[in-house]
Order: sequence, then structure tokens, then C-alpha cells
Amino acid sequence: MRQLRPVFLRKAERATLWPMAFDGVTLAHHGGAAAAELLDELCDVYADAYGVEPTTEKTSAFRGRVGKQFERPGFALVTAQAEGRFIGFAFGHTLPEGDTYWWKGLEPAPPAEFTTENGSRTFVLSEIEVRRAWQAKGVGRAVHDALLGERQEERATLATGPDAASQPVYDRWGWQKVGRVPGTGGDYYSAYDLFVISLPLGTP
Repeated sequence: MRQLRPVFLRKAERATLWPMAFDGVTLAHHGGAAAAELLDELCDVYADAYGVEPTTEKTSAFRGRVGKQFERPGFALVTAQAEGRFIGFAFGHTLPEGDTYWWKGLEPAPPAEFTTENGSRTFVLSEIEVRRAWQAKGVGRAVHDALLGERQEERATLATGPDAASQPVYDRWGWQKVGRVPGTGGDYYSAYDLFVISLPLGTP
């Protein structure tokens, strides 16, 4: 069995050791301002992950979506780089105090206190993408753990399309499905399944 080798992060990016099953991959943390400068690279990874061209409507929609997040409270990005280019990333932001829109229409309906937001309770994992050549090699889990491992919130949440193929992966990573919310005008799906995980990772 191949021994896991640690990947070293640059000290300027809050260096941490993250065990990964291959060599030559660097993880780095970025705030909103730095992430904005990487938008073209993020779009390139996104397009590759879905097997589309960077100029397609799908990638353009991603560009518009992510461009709105850089200035949101608690925004953070983790990138994975190898062979001179980005091969994966994950990013998200904190739900502001009093903002319960994320949970609007959740079924089955949770207790009222479940949707309470105090500005430091919930981190939204907005996107996690990996180039096709690097999928199923641990990159997604690495950027996921690196991003959430830095958070101080009580919990994290994410949304997927109804019964998306990625859901079993999130199950294995410790996420729990809490229900489904309706989509709104302009959303890709008419409904979304919401997942929650306790922070720090490994907390019951």
C-alpha cells in the first residue's frame, strides 16, 4: 500500500500539512480580494470539471455567480495546484446575522431555532470543483477539509440538485441531508437538497 505523503502549504497562506495520496499538489488559502484576481483560473477549472468550454453559458453563469461572493462576510477560498495550474478549489462564506433566506421553505420544517443565524453560526460551502483528470484522487476531499478545517462557525451547509450523484460522496464525508428547499426564478434547479455538517470536522 502506498504511503501517504504530506503536502506543504506556503507559510504566507497559513501553512498546514494535509495528507494526500499523491505528490506535487499544493493547497493554498485565499481571501476575497485574492480570489477575485483568480477568477479566470477558477472559471477554467470549473469548465474543465464539467467538460465544457470556458466561454459557454454554463461557465459564464458560474463567473457571474462567484463574482458576487468575494465580498460576502467570511468568504474564503482554498485552491489545489499541480503541474503549474489550478486543479481544484472550494470556497464559501458565512451567513449574516438574521439572514434565514438559505433555509426558506425547508421541508420537512425544522424547529425555529434551527434556522436562527447570528452571523457566526453557519458557513455555506458554495462550490467545490476538480478538473476531470484529477477527480477521484483525493483533491476534492483535500480542498473540502482544508477549507472547513479553518472555520470557526458551529456548522456548515451546502446545496445540491435533487438526488444529485454527488450526494453519496457527501454522505461519506459526514454530511447529513436535512431536507429540500424550493428554487427561485433563475435557479438551475426547481428545488435543492440541503446538507449540514457540524464544525469543527469530526464533531458529532
